[in-house]
Amino acid sequence: MKQNNSRRKERHLLMSLVLLLVALLAAFIVPLPYYIEAPGGAQDVRTVLTVDGETDSEDGSYNFTYITMMPATLAGLVHAWVTPFTDIYSQNEVTGGASTEDFTRINNFYMETSQNMAEYQALTLAGEEISMDYLGVYVLQIMEDSTFQGILHIADTVTKVNGQSFESSQDLIDYVSKQELGDDVEVTFQSNGQTLTEKGQIIKLDNGKNGIGIGLTDHTQVASSHDVAFSTAGIGGPSAGLMFTLSIYTQVADPDLRSGRHIAGSGTIEKEGTVGDIGGIDKKVVSAANSGAEIFFAPDNPVDEEILKTDPSAKNNYQTALEAAKKIDTDMVIVPVKTVQDAIDYLEKG
Repeated sequence: MKQNNSRRKERHLLMSLVLLLVALLAAFIVPLPYYIEAPGGAQDVRTVLTVDGETDSEDGSYNFTYITMMPATLAGLVHAWVTPFTDIYSQNEVTGGASTEDFTRINNFYMETSQNMAEYQALTLAGEEISMDYLGVYVLQIMEDSTFQGILHIADTVTKVNGQSFESSQDLIDYVSKQELGDDVEVTFQSNGQTLTEKGQIIKLDNGKNGIGIGLTDHTQVASSHDVAFSTAGIGGPSAGLMFTLSIYTQVADPDLRSGRHIAGSGTIEKEGTVGDIGGIDKKVVSAANSGAEIFFAPDNPVDEEILKTDPSAKNNYQTALEAAKKIDTDMVIVPVKTVQDAIDYLEKG
């Protein structure tokens, strides 16, 4: 009897160890519906950009910064909770409910727009010949309460609203936001090679403004007197726009602008030269500092009034970047910029 009890205990212990091992493996392997955002790195723009086939061999570098976004496991979540500059987001917060394929496509659209805007702005500042045709806006997301659910789809291009064409996505947004809540609105769009027109209604957006309930970015096409070539396969999003612009401008107009300095930064770029806000800037400061950058350009725009209503202590990109730099005790200089010209002026002053 004692021998049977001993064997039973051994089997129970073995089973417990096996279950524990399975649980530990699951904690490291089984994906959860969350993503972990952490500092990534900084990459020399010259590795993905050339102008007229020439290599920019001047000293120093312009570096675009990036973050890592990893699917979470239980072990990853525990690690993220105790690791500085690491945030956890739900899968829906990251992808907006889009499939992996659509999410990748969305980020590629952002990158395409960023490249076109960077080329346009850089060559315009350099006094070079360039034109940019505005083809409409790419549809990147359709909100759940949008009356265009099932009508518009990701990758469609909206070309008109109520029969009106626009010069930029911001012009379209401004027009739609002035319409009354519940008003009928007619949208013309291109989908799978067809031009279609459908009706919906104006709704209240999460930011408190009126709209049609879609996420969007400019669909543009540029033609210039220079051959600006990008090799950005696997890299998505719009936040490298500022650094792309500075790199192109330097090669065309002012080869000595860097003066041997290692410069990083982040920010979108708009047609008129303004630098737009980006996400995860605290992590990008860490990425830049770890790469040895001496200067970091950060967008310095006012916090949206609607955000301040719910969070009066909200900080803008520049303030968040300064706070991050202080926490990691870096000597890297954080420079506020509202336009590309701000960045050029700072570099020219040496």
